[in-house]
Amino acid sequence: MAENIDILVIGAGPGGLACATLLAQQGANVALVERKAFIGPKVCAGGITWGGLIKHVPPGLIERGFPQQHVITRLQRVVVAETNPIIATISRERLGQWMADQAREAGVTILTQTRALALEKHRVILETGARSRRTLGFDHLVGADGSHSLVRRFLGLPTTAMGIGLNCMLPGRHPQMEWHLHTGRFGYGYGWIFPHAEVVSIGAYGDVNNLSARVLKQRLLSWAAERGFQLDPAAMRAGWVNFDYRGVRFDRTWLVGDAAGLASGLTGEGIYPALVSGQAVARMILDPKYPATELIGLANKHRRHRRIVDLAARQRPLCGLMLEILAVLLRLKILDFRILEMAE
Repeated sequence: MAENIDILVIGAGPGGLACATLLAQQGANVALVERKAFIGPKVCAGGITWGGLIKHVPPGLIERGFPQQHVITRLQRVVVAETNPIIATISRERLGQWMADQAREAGVTILTQTRALALEKHRVILETGARSRRTLGFDHLVGADGSHSLVRRFLGLPTTAMGIGLNCMLPGRHPQMEWHLHTGRFGYGYGWIFPHAEVVSIGAYGDVNNLSARVLKQRLLSWAAERGFQLDPAAMRAGWVNFDYRGVRFDRTWLVGDAAGLASGLTGEGIYPALVSGQAVARMILDPKYPATELIGLANKHRRHRRIVDLAARQRPLCGLMLEILAVLLRLKILDFRILEMAE
């Protein structure tokens, strides 16, 4: 690999891979660095929506599809049904490997077990797994390195809105996909049961300004036990969700996905925003006049989700009532379930 490249992408999640692939397909010299040895695995429930990604990934990657969504509150059990799967489950590992193969075929140089130690305006110091160091120059830098992004810190952008998801994968099959809205357990977050092919994702999501990771973990363990799921605390994994969005473009430095704060603060959904923002940033780099209307739509949906979270935070005593009203509106089809999705 040349010691000077067109574009450096840091982070091999869906956003970074989507961005790097599109750039390379258009002839750019792209390097993508990933600190982990293996691309794909991440703490994630693995849900993708019909309006977002189900129609855009190979059918072989879909593990199970659910045209019904079960929404359970303290007082109600609502079933939302559609003709097509509303949400399907997918393995983040298999999705990552498929996207990495596409990137390599496009000509992206992927460097795993490689960490960015220090960033400057047009160069980076990299350290490989063998602790050897090299300096790499670039014209554009894309930060796709997650909620605790080095690139975001390099830009001096604060992060004041953060969620956390806790997840366990248990062997077995479960008949339905469930969302549990219970303020006594999860505040204005939720618990989930997302069935995959041979495992079930059991987890909870919440705003860290509402519930600490420690409290959320305790409540998740007790809630799961009541439903017959014995979770191993040592096997539980945590993933941070940055939803403090402040833009994607900062001169020749760019942010996508969780690094940009584009995940949903309401649900924690992050795969779709990462892919959309990654591709939009690639097109903006290739064509400075590109209007990025898809990014505008994504930012608008993100803003609506953020307003709901902020309202819940201000009205905590009324959260239980608000969730019950939400369930009623879903049951009466006054609200579409897609209000919870990031896709327009």
